[in-house]
Amino acid sequence: MNPRDLLAELIAIDSVNPDLVPGGNGESAIADFCTEWFKRNDFEVHRLEQRPGRPSLVAIRKGTGGGKSLMLNGHIDTVGTANYDGDPLRPEIKDGKMFGRGTFDMKGGVAAMMVAAARATTRPLKGDVIVACVADEEYGSEGTEEVLAEFTADAAIVTEPSHLEVTLAHKGFVWFDVAIQGRAAHGSRPELGIDAIAKAGHFLVALEKLTPATHHHLLGRGTVHASLISGGEEASTYPSSCKITLERRTVPGETPDLVEAELTEILDHLTATVPDFAATLTRGLARNPFEADENAEIVRTLISCLGAPPVIRAEPFWTDCALLDQAGIPCLLFGVDGAGAHAATEHVDLASLDRLTDVLTSTITEFCG
Repeated sequence: MNPRDLLAELIAIDSVNPDLVPGGNGESAIADFCTEWFKRNDFEVHRLEQRPGRPSLVAIRKGTGGGKSLMLNGHIDTVGTANYDGDPLRPEIKDGKMFGRGTFDMKGGVAAMMVAAARATTRPLKGDVIVACVADEEYGSEGTEEVLAEFTADAAIVTEPSHLEVTLAHKGFVWFDVAIQGRAAHGSRPELGIDAIAKAGHFLVALEKLTPATHHHLLGRGTVHASLISGGEEASTYPSSCKITLERRTVPGETPDLVEAELTEILDHLTATVPDFAATLTRGLARNPFEADENAEIVRTLISCLGAPPVIRAEPFWTDCALLDQAGIPCLLFGVDGAGAHAATEHVDLASLDRLTDVLTSTITEFCG
């Protein structure tokens, strides 16, 4: 059982997320491959597919009883391949690295956790070993949500790439639409019109000055940026509306309600001080930040299996760790070294792939045995 060989097979399977790229292949083919692999290695396999063509797998090797269960979680979808430099589905090895779409984000982590689970269970363990190969992490994380509706564990490890560093926190995010109201009128009649786009400028200036109050020891402060803006009908008409979509990245201790109150305060101030300013605020998708308990047993077990003082880190991006944590499953993130997530070239360091597989194997054995 070699994680390098398995990774090469996973890379060759197109699993582009169709929610990101219309017409993308989705996860069916790679789920079929993983199903057969797990069955050959004596795992009980459950296929979850609320959305046709978007399956997630849960493979289980049940323990003898009396031990703790551990879930390994990794996503099998990738971002698009159209702008990849070279053949994204042909794994290529050069200078100790494997190149191809998903090598780093995150089929390397998936290959490592699959092989580690199989290796660790060659002899019976007391606790169940659960491997979740999930769909849709690159867009809406519906795969992990579907898994958690039916399965749980005493702890979990998400094998997103972390450069073999122990990741114990990451940011969340919340999206908002701000709709600024104006009044349409002919461009020659300023006394009748209200320019919604110009009014939106007041909000954008205030947004740029926003400094979130909460500071996290690993992540620093949250951030905010305007992502999209639209408004107006034609050059000779005062725009009746302008919509701004913004993203607020949050740190542990910040909630969507807190952010909404923060933005509402800005809008209320502008309404009171800027003539004819009127706006509505609508909350969109929200994902909570994540912070692990450094004293959780799974954290201490993995660190002990590293055999060297760990590098503790946090990530600015969101992961499925937050969903596992919300479900009451203590977890952390630990994965391969490499580079190129979502980029024109992508690679995994193969020595780190081997190292990840070894650490996961030891962690499973220690935690579940």
